[in-house]
Amino acid sequence: MILSATSTSGIEIRRTPSGNNVSSNEPNSNNFFGRPESLSVNNTIQLSFEIFKGDTTFKPRTWAFKISPTFSMPNYLNARENGIVNIDVRRGTNRLDLHASLEEAFGEVKLFDTNRNYDFVSVRAGIQPFVSDFRGFIFSDNNLGVRVFGGFSNNKSQFNFAYFRQLEKDTNSGLNSLTEKPRNQNIYIANFYRQDFLFKGYTVQASALFNDDRADTRYDSNGFLVRPALIGSFRPHNVKAYYLGVNGDGHIGFLNLNHSFYYVFGRDDFQPIAGHETDIRAKMGALEASIDKDWLRYRVSFFYASGDKDPTDEKAGGFDSILDDPNFAGGQFSYWNRQGIRLVSTEVGLVQPNSLLPTLRSSKTEGQANFINPGIWIFNAGVDAELTQTVKTVFNANYLRFDRTEPLEYVLFQPRVRHEIGWDLSLGVVYRPFLINNLTFNFGGAVFLAGRGFRYVYTDRLRNCPIPSFCTETVPNPSKPQYSLFASMKLVY
Repeated sequence: MILSATSTSGIEIRRTPSGNNVSSNEPNSNNFFGRPESLSVNNTIQLSFEIFKGDTTFKPRTWAFKISPTFSMPNYLNARENGIVNIDVRRGTNRLDLHASLEEAFGEVKLFDTNRNYDFVSVRAGIQPFVSDFRGFIFSDNNLGVRVFGGFSNNKSQFNFAYFRQLEKDTNSGLNSLTEKPRNQNIYIANFYRQDFLFKGYTVQASALFNDDRADTRYDSNGFLVRPALIGSFRPHNVKAYYLGVNGDGHIGFLNLNHSFYYVFGRDDFQPIAGHETDIRAKMGALEASIDKDWLRYRVSFFYASGDKDPTDEKAGGFDSILDDPNFAGGQFSYWNRQGIRLVSTEVGLVQPNSLLPTLRSSKTEGQANFINPGIWIFNAGVDAELTQTVKTVFNANYLRFDRTEPLEYVLFQPRVRHEIGWDLSLGVVYRPFLINNLTFNFGGAVFLAGRGFRYVYTDRLRNCPIPSFCTETVPNPSKPQYSLFASMKLVY
């Protein structure tokens, strides 16, 4: 029997582009851009009870049961504009809420051994965590499902077959909502791993996923419409998307490698931006190479997601994931990855929290995948430094560009949007005072220097102002660098 508890507390101050609502909280605000700063404080407590049978030193568990009640208490947001914390502007600019959930509640049984070395096949059913690839590019979630998994060839070959019936998510905490019926979304996943593929220490993985997201209507807990997305000719619609991918992770000699490539195809029976049925055809690629030298790791990486070149035709070429949470190009320390940036004057986002993809969808956790997107190119260089046994620093510099700008021009009625998004510079510090993971502190800071494309969408205050001289004198300058400062503490008992 294992009893454990985890407490994760965080605080963050950020500046991200914000729009004004019908009732501004600040005087002398123009019709598009609002006060961009906000403060968030959150604390999540998870209690876990696990009981299992089996000598796990040399062989897998015979059976297991685990349940993990999880509490978000509290979740606080302080913004500077109305209409951000709730669609009702009378709610003001502050929000404080609590939420209880189950992030794990499953049973597991070993079905049989595949050889005398205790390679096995097991089945797990219930609410469980699952990441579909090494870096979480397509699906990473705790949700309700059934998973058959195991291995053979002395554990060099491993496989997963999983089905998830997605639970609805709480809007503010991102935890599972247990008071609502599951949403009409079914996800099917199969993957296969082979260790020491061609080179010792290198693992290859093949993945296939199917996202069957059916038409329905949903308003989130803050009153905003998230299904269907409130953009274009919106109406409930079905999305059927098939993903095929090849991934690799490990080292070839002195060189550490991680790479991914995905191709997605399928149908959206009424794409809201196009206003008709579309064929999905999009792709994504990622590559990271690093070299370890003493206490330093030098990294370079590249990320690409295709964009759509014609938002009105019958082909949707902008890549989108199912529910991603990528640890790539700076991960949690990156401004672009960490922040959810809304597309001002619309009800969709340019990028969702904890995502690299610029997807014009209402919400990553509650909305539907959208495949008319600008796409992105990210070029990254970074250094990880083990300064002492207890202190690690992570530095990343990202240069970002849109792959295609036609979707932004079409949605915003704004011609000649440039491709350059800008520079994302971040520094993170991980501190483990006792050399173990029972107490971990994370500190991070990131600054985003907007390029011409980002400024055309968000920060050109004179071009979007009816009286330029008035805006120059009274409107806060949105061309200032965007930033994020955060700290978190994780306690494991």
